[in-house]
Amino acid sequence: MPDEKEQRTIMVPLDDVVDDDKPETTDQLAHELATIQQSAKRIAIIGSRNLPITHQQTIETLSFALVGQGNTLITSGGSSGTNAAAIRGAMKADPIHLKVILPQTIGQQPSDVQDQLIGVPNIIEHPDRAMMTLADASRICNREIIDECQQLICFLSHTSGTLHKAISYAEESHKVVTVFYLD
Repeated sequence: MPDEKEQRTIMVPLDDVVDDDKPETTDQLAHELATIQQSAKRIAIIGSRNLPITHQQTIETLSFALVGQGNTLITSGGSSGTNAAAIRGAMKADPIHLKVILPQTIGQQPSDVQDQLIGVPNIIEHPDRAMMTLADASRICNREIIDECQQLICFLSHTSGTLHKAISYAEESHKVVTVFYLD
């Protein structure tokens, strides 16, 4: 018979302990599945400016198809690369379903970007960011685009630090994220 003053130890396996800080995986998967199954979504497309023409054509075709299915496409301005291709594809399908969020103002964009934005009915400008560097304004713009969407599609290289941060932000915000690495 053990001594009454002797303490007994109970071993609890750590595998059975629930970590309340982690999000419910089941709820997160259910949310992502519901988003994917919606007939019309808000889809953001962002990515690298330096793309070969074949990649730009693929993005343009994807944008055209997504808008043609009734989705709203959200992107930023850009004279070349991902954003420009996304704008071209969406404009061919249905300009009403395109939303362009600029990091700063139209007047601060190069003339070729200003020309591309002619006819885009839904452009959001940010004169409050006029004094920021384009890099800083673009980081904020990427977050704004992600906040507006349900799904993010990103085209980047493995060395694109700003875009990797945007992807992490989208994942933390529980967005459906699709990443295409171009290298």
